Amino acid sequence: MGSLGLKPIDTKTKIGPKMGVNTANGQKKNTVVVTEPEQEPASPATRLFHTKSLNCYIIAILGCTTKINRDVIKKGLESTLVNHPRFSSISVVDEKKGARKWVKTTVNVEDHLVCPDLDPDMDSPDEFLENYTSSLTTTPLDMTKPLWEVHILNVKTSEADGVGILKLHHSIGDGISIISLILACTRKASDPEALPTIPSSNKKEKKDKAGCFSRFCYYVWFSFMLFWNTIVDVVMFLATIMFLKDTDTPMKGGAEVGDSPKRLVHRTISLDDMKLVKNALNLTINDVVMGMAQAGFSRYLNRRYGNKKGKGSSKTNNLPNNIRLRGSIVFNIRPSTGIRALVEMMEKRSKAKWGNEIGYVLTRLPISLPDNPLDYIRQAKTIIDRKKLSLESRFSFRAAKLF
Repeated sequence: MGSLGLKPIDTKTKIGPKMGVNTANGQKKNTVVVTEPEQEPASPATRLFHTKSLNCYIIAILGCTTKINRDVIKKGLESTLVNHPRFSSISVVDEKKGARKWVKTTVNVEDHLVCPDLDPDMDSPDEFLENYTSSLTTTPLDMTKPLWEVHILNVKTSEADGVGILKLHHSIGDGISIISLILACTRKASDPEALPTIPSSNKKEKKDKAGCFSRFCYYVWFSFMLFWNTIVDVVMFLATIMFLKDTDTPMKGGAEVGDSPKRLVHRTISLDDMKLVKNALNLTINDVVMGMAQAGFSRYLNRRYGNKKGKGSSKTNNLPNNIRLRGSIVFNIRPSTGIRALVEMMEKRSKAKWGNEIGYVLTRLPISLPDNPLDYIRQAKTIIDRKKLSLESRFSFRAAKLF
C-alpha cells in the first residue's frame, strides 16, 4: 500500500482577534498569535485503510516469562510510544474539504491500557486467550483517540506467565515498521540503557576470479531475467484481477468471507528445528516456513478430499489434478530504518522513514504429496528465488499508491 510518507509536522499559526496592547511608545498593537494543533494530510494509504470495505487492524501478541507490571508498561509507554507522531495523533475528516488528516492531540495512556481482572486459576487459559484475541477483531477502536490499545492479561497459559496484546489501526504503519518500533521501545535486561541488537547477515561477497567478462555476462543475464520475470508476473497479476481465478477447493471462501467473524489460533513450533533444516539444506528460514505451509495445505486438502470419497487415510493420494492454489507474499520495500533512527524519532522527531511501504507478490503453492517431505522446502526455495528476481512487489506497491 502507499507510503504514509511521514514528514516533519509543522505547527501552524493564525492571527487571532484584535486586542489593544500598549507598546513602549504608547501606540497600540492590535494582533495576537494563536497556535493551532499540529496536523498533516492523510496519505492515500491512510484514506484507503479507513474505508468501510478495508477498515483493518494489526493485532500482535507477546508472551512474557513473568507477570506483567502495569505501572512499568505505563511508564515505558509515556516515555517512548506516545512521543511518536502517529501514536499521538487522531485521524479526522475536514468538514469543509472532506479530506482526512492527522491532528496532534494530548495522549492519556490510561485510556489506552486495558487490564481486565482475571481469575488466575481459570480452567482453560489458552482457550480464553484465543477467545479474547478473536473478540478484538470485531471491536472497533475509538476514533476520538489515537488508534492503538495495549491489553495486559496476567493469566498463566501453557507458554507464558503474562500476555500483552497490541491492537492498532493499520493506517498507523505496516508490520515491519511496527516491529521495529516495538524493539526501539525496549532495552536489554543486562544493560537497561542499551538498545536490543538485531542479527545481521554473515554472508561475505564472493570474489570473482574470472574477471570483468564473467561479471559482465552475469549482469546481462541478471538484467534479462529481471526484465522477463517482471513482465510475466505483471501480466499474471493483471490477469488475476480481471479473470484468472483459483480452483474451488475446501480452502476457498465465498463472496462474503471478508465480513465473517475471524478466529485467531496459533501453534508454536521450534525455531531450532527450523534452523536445523535451514542449515542442512543451505536455505533461509522463509524457505522453510513456506515449505511447511505447502505441506500443511497439501495434507489438509488430501484429507478433506479423502473424506468426501470415504477414504480418510492420509497415505492415499486423493488430490485432484492441476489444483491452482496461490497465496500472496509481502515484501518490505523500505530501506532498513534501524532501531536507533526510530528512537531518535520518538525523542527528537527525526525524519526516519515511516508508514506503509509494502509490496505484494502472487505466488503459486504447489499441492502434491511427494515421497520426500523435504521436496516441499526445495519447491518453496525455487519459487521464492524466482520472485526475488522480479519487480512485481514494486509494481503492486506503485499500482496501489496510484490507485
